[in-house]
Amino acid sequence: MDLLSRIIIDTDIGTNADDAVAVALAVKSPEICVEGLTTVYGKVHTRARTAQAVLNLCGVNHVPVYPGVPLPLLRNRPLRRAGMEDKGLALALDEAPVTEGHAVEFIVEKVMNNPGEITLVTIGPLTNLAAALILEPQVAKQVKRIVMMGGVTRLGANGAELEPVEHNIQCDPEAASVVFRSGVPMLMVGLDVTRQARFTRDDARQMARCGTPLAACLVQMMHAFMDYMERDFSYMCDPLTIAALIDPTLIRTVAMEIEVLYDHRTSSGQTLARPQPSGPVNVALELDQERFFELMYQRLFS
Repeated sequence: MDLLSRIIIDTDIGTNADDAVAVALAVKSPEICVEGLTTVYGKVHTRARTAQAVLNLCGVNHVPVYPGVPLPLLRNRPLRRAGMEDKGLALALDEAPVTEGHAVEFIVEKVMNNPGEITLVTIGPLTNLAAALILEPQVAKQVKRIVMMGGVTRLGANGAELEPVEHNIQCDPEAASVVFRSGVPMLMVGLDVTRQARFTRDDARQMARCGTPLAACLVQMMHAFMDYMERDFSYMCDPLTIAALIDPTLIRTVAMEIEVLYDHRTSSGQTLARPQPSGPVNVALELDQERFFELMYQRLFS
């Protein structure tokens, strides 16, 4: 691993708490330099203010936040989980102004001005990244790599338990197809491993005991999303992308070729995986759960 990973985090923060956990984990990790945050899908300005508020709770004031594309690439699909962008939050969003400019333009400019140095960490639908690749095809050659929370192969030991389509890909499968066909080196952190990072209400209550404003905010968001999903657990999906940058040994990967299957149905977006030793996508299949949570807690709350 490089001594310092320079990253842009592209996120649909505000729906599920794990985006906020991922942002906090990144800015609190010395191995990572967060060059900027970009928001995607739905109320992108609300998401941007949420991201800025989380940065404020982390004591970070140097990371720009840019709202991005609010609708799927082809404008052909209804928004999923619409209205969840700021539910259950007690953050002062009106006091968290965002940076002027657009996410896609920021991604293109940052990557092209820093060839081979910027890693794009995508923890939401892939619309912003697809738009950047379309606007400037050279991004595919100049970006260092993509680390993505998205997709599912069902090729791991827990494969029979997994749903065939993952949320971030399903929200905009056409955009996902653009990204996977770009040839950019990629780490895919999908349901195969994120479903191994289960987080319960009891875990959230334990986290709250550390007593920091950041912990209180994250726990509130976790409970709100569990309420929305009508269950007493969730998964730390997005923080896994950050943890894999910090310590790649937390996951076991297999090189594959990924094709996104899509049609007019809203349920489309399956990621079809074919093991391929020279494939451009390293797919995470196994997670060291204990070490992952130890790292997350140590960085966020110690």
